[in-house]
Amino acid sequence: MKKAISILVVVITIGLVLFGILGTSSKQEYIRIHVRANSNLTIDQNVKYEIKDEIVSYLIPYISSAKTREDFVNIINDNLDEMENIAENILSLRGFDYGANVKFCQEEFPTRSYDGVVLESGIYDSLIVELGSAEGDNWWCVVYPPLCFVSNNSQDILYKSRILEILKSILG
Repeated sequence: MKKAISILVVVITIGLVLFGILGTSSKQEYIRIHVRANSNLTIDQNVKYEIKDEIVSYLIPYISSAKTREDFVNIINDNLDEMENIAENILSLRGFDYGANVKFCQEEFPTRSYDGVVLESGIYDSLIVELGSAEGDNWWCVVYPPLCFVSNNSQDILYKSRILEILKSILG
């Protein structure tokens, strides 16, 4: 009985330590995405959302094949010109006289929360889509891990436990 309790205490302790280590995340793990509108006029805000939808739709097939953060960074960098073309084409089709600039860089952001994930203030790698003067309200999300690229259909969601995966690999 003492041995079973000792093993249970060790397993719980290891689990808590692993949860503490794995549960904290570094700013370097995340890649943020911002689409910054030209202004706060309704027409500029509406086109911002249209461009956001098209860029997210464009990225989904590429993002779904990425296995690592490095894959995500390469996908973003390899597709900057195409994403800028998408934004420019939509602006042109809608009759806007300003352009777009798409870049991947590091920027400082305030603390934000997204679906229960809190991103502390700090400097993050970011995909930035600037429309015109980019002085309007922006839409933001997290491209890695892909928080804004998940399905709304709960049947499509696969839940995993990193702690369980580690314990399975240790125990065989």
